[in-house]
Amino acid sequence: EPTNHLDLEMRHALTVALQGFEGAVIVVSHDRHLLRNTVDEFLLVANGAVAEFKGDLSDYFQWMLEQRSADSTQGLSTRAQPGEESTQLDKKSQRQNAAARREKLKPLTNRLKKLDSTIAKLQHSLESIEQKLTDSSLYEENADNKSRLADLLKQQTKAVQELDVLEEEWLTVSEELELLQTTN
Repeated sequence: EPTNHLDLEMRHALTVALQGFEGAVIVVSHDRHLLRNTVDEFLLVANGAVAEFKGDLSDYFQWMLEQRSADSTQGLSTRAQPGEESTQLDKKSQRQNAAARREKLKPLTNRLKKLDSTIAKLQHSLESIEQKLTDSSLYEENADNKSRLADLLKQQTKAVQELDVLEEEWLTVSEELELLQTTN
C-alpha cells in the first residue's frame, strides 16, 4: 500500500510524480483516488491467472459483486460428502440442507450487502468531492476559496478513511463467509 501512511500532501505528491513518470510502474493499492488518477491499464489476478481487465474501478467493483454472488450460489448447492452417493439424498433433504445453510450464512450475507451499499454510496460521494477539487477556480487566492478548499479536503480525508475501514470490514466478512461456505 504505497499511500497507507502518507498524509494528504504526500499522497498528492505521489500522484503527481506517478502521472509525470514516463516509464512503466505496477501499482498495487486499495487507494481508489491514486488508482483513478495514475493507472492506464488494470490487471486482474484471479483463479490462478493474470489478465488485462477491460474497464475501470467501478467495473471492477461490479465484477467483484458478481463473482461473490456466483461463488455464493455455487457454495449453497448441496454436495455429497466424500464416499457418499449423491443419489442417497432425495430432493427434499437437499432443499432442506440448502435452506439451513442459507439461514446460517444469512447474517454474513446481509452484512456484506449492507457494506456493499454503503461502500458504493461513499465511493460516489468521494468521486463528487474529488470532482469539486478539480475546479481550478477553487485554487484562486481568496478567503472563501481557502475555506471551501479546506472543507473539501477534510471531507475527502474523512471519506477516504471511512472507505478504508469499510473495505477492511468487507474483506474480513467476505473471508469469514467464504470460510463458513467451505467448511459446511
